[in-house]
Amino acid sequence: MNLSTVEEDDYESSSDQIVHKPEEIDWQMLDKSKFFILGAGLFSCVSATLYPVVVLKTRQQVSSSHLSSFRTAISIIRYEGFRGLYRGFGTSLIGTIPARAVYMTALEVTKSKVGTSTVKLGFPEPTAAAIANAMAGLTAALAAQVIWTPIDVVSQRLMVQGNQYRSCRYMNGIDAFRKILNTDGPRGLYRGFGISVMTYAPSNAVWWASYSVVQRLVWGGVGSYLCKKDDDGVVVMRPDSTTVMAVQGVSAAMAGGVSALVTMPLDTIKTRLQVLDNNDDNNNNGNGRKGPTVGQTVRNLVREGGWMALYRGLGPRWASMSMSATTMITTYELLKRLSTKNQENLIR
Repeated sequence: MNLSTVEEDDYESSSDQIVHKPEEIDWQMLDKSKFFILGAGLFSCVSATLYPVVVLKTRQQVSSSHLSSFRTAISIIRYEGFRGLYRGFGTSLIGTIPARAVYMTALEVTKSKVGTSTVKLGFPEPTAAAIANAMAGLTAALAAQVIWTPIDVVSQRLMVQGNQYRSCRYMNGIDAFRKILNTDGPRGLYRGFGISVMTYAPSNAVWWASYSVVQRLVWGGVGSYLCKKDDDGVVVMRPDSTTVMAVQGVSAAMAGGVSALVTMPLDTIKTRLQVLDNNDDNNNNGNGRKGPTVGQTVRNLVREGGWMALYRGLGPRWASMSMSATTMITTYELLKRLSTKNQENLIR
């Protein structure tokens, strides 16, 4: 969406308050080479920071016990060392770079085109922005999952090595990839693809739409407290970069927490489908082992801990999604500003 033509630079938080926000940066304004190179570096750092929380969430989801996140972390460190919190990280990082590139491209292109179209159709700018963000999140998730699902399967298998459910041992990501391919065939690398799409596509759509709405509401609240009268008597606020990042971070965390709660059962089922093997010999055939079905996975979870078992790992996932959303959006907005072709046109 070309915000220079369809969005005002000023946001009116009330009839007598105006918040001058930095100019929105769209796809056409970006230096693509700088965008992808800087993005690979910045998001690799973010992934490294948050990876231990993902390991904790995954361990809890596949475990039949009821250990807390803290006890799970202590157990991993005690028996596997701190390296245990980074099992599969190399594989995950290798897959994250191309998946992020696809995600960011689909996100920005869709947001730009849908945003412009919805404004032309007569939608108010806030509604157009919410629709554009929702469609962009949905499209980006669908595109990225094609690359990410095999990486997710391999990295999660590495994360849970030593778990009671996994008897197969892998030396590294390449060894895991080869063994999964030999044992389960290509379908093994895309185990849980359908439910991954069902989990991440709606989650991304909800998150980006919520982020758009929440950020507008937060700016309204911030404006009420920080706006000051200018020489003409109009209440105006010109936020500095710190305020902008704070508003973006708070908005992202709120949207991420809601998405985590709504999609947690699907994420638990997805993780189990990708990690656990089906021990029922009747489900085996010459083409390799079939994983458990969605129905079998749900029944096993309910048998182990009731319906609340679908929410195992909610704490780490809530924390992971909130922290990830906050760091991702602030990093992403920083990346876009660093990658803008004409830096002098940005409001500092």
